[in-house]
Amino acid sequence: MPTRSTATTPDLDLGNPIRVATIRDLDPLDADRACFDLRRQNETADVRALTAALRTLLPDADALAGYSVEESVAAMRDLGLFLGSVKRHGPEPLDLVPEALPVLRELGRRTDMVPRDTVHHYCTWNPLGTRQRMYTGDVQEAYLQESVRMVFPHLRDGLELAAVLGDTDLADPKFALLTDELSRHTESTVTAIDMVVANVGPEFFARVLRPYFEEIDVGDRVLLGPAAAQVPLWLIDLAIWAADHSEPGYQEFLRESIPYSLRRWRDLYGRWIRTPSVVGRLVEAFGEDPGEAERRAPALRASTEALARLLRVLVVFRGRHLGIARKAYDADLRLYPVGSGGASVDLLRQIIDLTRAAAQLTQPGTGAAPHGQRRAAV
Repeated sequence: MPTRSTATTPDLDLGNPIRVATIRDLDPLDADRACFDLRRQNETADVRALTAALRTLLPDADALAGYSVEESVAAMRDLGLFLGSVKRHGPEPLDLVPEALPVLRELGRRTDMVPRDTVHHYCTWNPLGTRQRMYTGDVQEAYLQESVRMVFPHLRDGLELAAVLGDTDLADPKFALLTDELSRHTESTVTAIDMVVANVGPEFFARVLRPYFEEIDVGDRVLLGPAAAQVPLWLIDLAIWAADHSEPGYQEFLRESIPYSLRRWRDLYGRWIRTPSVVGRLVEAFGEDPGEAERRAPALRASTEALARLLRVLVVFRGRHLGIARKAYDADLRLYPVGSGGASVDLLRQIIDLTRAAAQLTQPGTGAAPHGQRRAAV
């Protein structure tokens, strides 16, 4: 049984693989059957049954007071499935079940997250096998969930590597080794998106699944539903290039996305948004005379080439993501103008352009751009 905790801001790593496995196994609301029945209720748009089930699952104050942090995450996961389902069929869920509001707020407080479910609840902390929580039960939905599940541990490790890179001198031979290791973790995003392309049709996502990820009103807050954009690859962008080579639209997207992240990742955002990116530091290291900089610090060349390889992986992922988004949000197919995480196709196009521009600063044989070519920080 997990250790009980009532801390307001638990000092926990909810991305730890042991803790992730623990959360998947938990069913504090005894919701297994209800979550399976939800698929049929969604198919028939049975809002009355969905609302009744949500109301029945709500824990009373005594039960809630005894939940561990892991049980609180699992409870939010299962309640969130019903919140998204009710909203998909039209009503605001908390208009129909207002007694859920204090429960959601308390679960959010206990887990130090927003008071509704996120992509991490829907995918990472979701049980496997017959207990898997799904809106539709369609195998395409399962593939989409698995794509996030397979990326999560790599992204978690990659963000810690990015934190180490931030403290490593670019002239240190270890810098290139660390960057290549970060590239290997980042390549998991390409593998995942290839799996989505092969197994999830744009029409299924746009017309069947996307409506379950709508925003809902939670008291005085409007909160987005689970969205792939909440998987913070953009934090790697921030550390590597976006802190000082970005544009206002992307910066606004980052600010709006960060509340849906884990506490550790919010802390990294607060650190990286105030410090030069790796690309920014590389520009400084090369200065006005790249040749002289390399003579003083020969390891800069290997660092530059490793950074170029990492940015190439990011460009490949962004390109494939843009291709999927164009199809899913085509005017003849879409039901919504923007993604469930709030990003438009135009923003995705801007991000890939910005990533390519950052990659240009690391072209082997050309040196980093001089100070005058650096994109202004936002």
